Amino acid sequence: MTQVRNSTSAVEQYANLIPMSEIASNADQLFPFPIFNSLRQKTPVRYDEARSCWDVFRYEDVHYILKNPKLFSSERGSGTLQGSILTMDPPRHTKMRNLVNKAFTPKAVKDLKNKIEEVTLYLLDQVNEKGTMDLVHNLAGPLPVIIIAELLGVPAKDRDLFKTYSDVLVAGAKDNSNEAFQRMAQKRKEGSEFLKEYFKKIILERKVNPEEDLISLLLAAKIDGEKLTEEEVLSFCVLLLVAGNETTTNLITNAVRYMTEDKNIQEQARTNLPLIPKLVEETLRFYPPIQAIGRVTKEQVKVGGKTIQKGEQVICWVASANRDEQKFAEPNRFTLERKLNPHLSFGFGIHFCLGAPLARLEAEVALVTLLSTFAKLEGVKGTELEAIPSPFVFGVKELPLKFTRQWALLPENI
Repeated sequence: MTQVRNSTSAVEQYANLIPMSEIASNADQLFPFPIFNSLRQKTPVRYDEARSCWDVFRYEDVHYILKNPKLFSSERGSGTLQGSILTMDPPRHTKMRNLVNKAFTPKAVKDLKNKIEEVTLYLLDQVNEKGTMDLVHNLAGPLPVIIIAELLGVPAKDRDLFKTYSDVLVAGAKDNSNEAFQRMAQKRKEGSEFLKEYFKKIILERKVNPEEDLISLLLAAKIDGEKLTEEEVLSFCVLLLVAGNETTTNLITNAVRYMTEDKNIQEQARTNLPLIPKLVEETLRFYPPIQAIGRVTKEQVKVGGKTIQKGEQVICWVASANRDEQKFAEPNRFTLERKLNPHLSFGFGIHFCLGAPLARLEAEVALVTLLSTFAKLEGVKGTELEAIPSPFVFGVKELPLKFTRQWALLPENI
């Protein structure tokens, strides 16, 4: 069994999301759900004076907020993703989404399946003889970066560079000091500027010589005769890099983390691979890669019996909503038999995650390949898991594993 390191987590603001004081230690960040359960029961909608925002914990209320963009705006503050489709409201959001949809179609995602399988096998082959690996470093981290790079048309030589800067844009402060916050903000600014300059060069190249990549498709896409501006293409590239990389990395890692904690689920999935899509959906609900989603009220509104004034910040705690006993049967039990699983981990409504099909496909392919390649996955005894220091995401920095190859369990004469 892995041990939890008792250290103080970073307290930071990211895309207007500020962590609750209740989730202060690394142990709490690694497993915050009892806290969410308690707050959902005692204060389902509450105002936090220290953070100047509202916290919402129940499924019904979170769902109501996310499906009503006329009352709850996505345009908020300043930050890495400010100006992207993620922080837009209609009608601008609608037009942008329609343009992007033309380039980011389900068929385009489905066509990536063979590439995802190829990359997954390649990455696992690098550790096949070792018997141990860090799942984050060896598979869950590089896989989405390589696929996103493939989508965008980024040269293979720059994949490590992309991973580095993507991590910078979502990392938290090292401690609670003003100096740490300033260093974090400066690093994010430098990372964002570097990536935008990098993408500008690719955009200029694709304007002259289009290729079979997403940037070329975005540059060519039209709706009502209107194309995306260079700044909009840049914003989408950074969004895809940050959101697609971090979310998929944590989805794969969280699924494997749970399978090392629950060996019965691991064996159930390994012996019945068609259950993997259900494993992915239950991971999204039970160990969600994204913990919270921020909105700002456009007018005075009531949520859960509380009156929220116009212009106030509202934090929808998806990680709590996904375990609401009023919505899910046995919400604190991980089960592959769950028939209905309307979790909110990809959001809801007009801002439902554009990359959800790709994240699901990458996770499904990676987990099928992992369970088909290795007969046993377990945590390394004595390992101390450390939570990613960000209130926005739920995951661990590293996940050391021991594994047994499938062929090692077969009779010698086979």
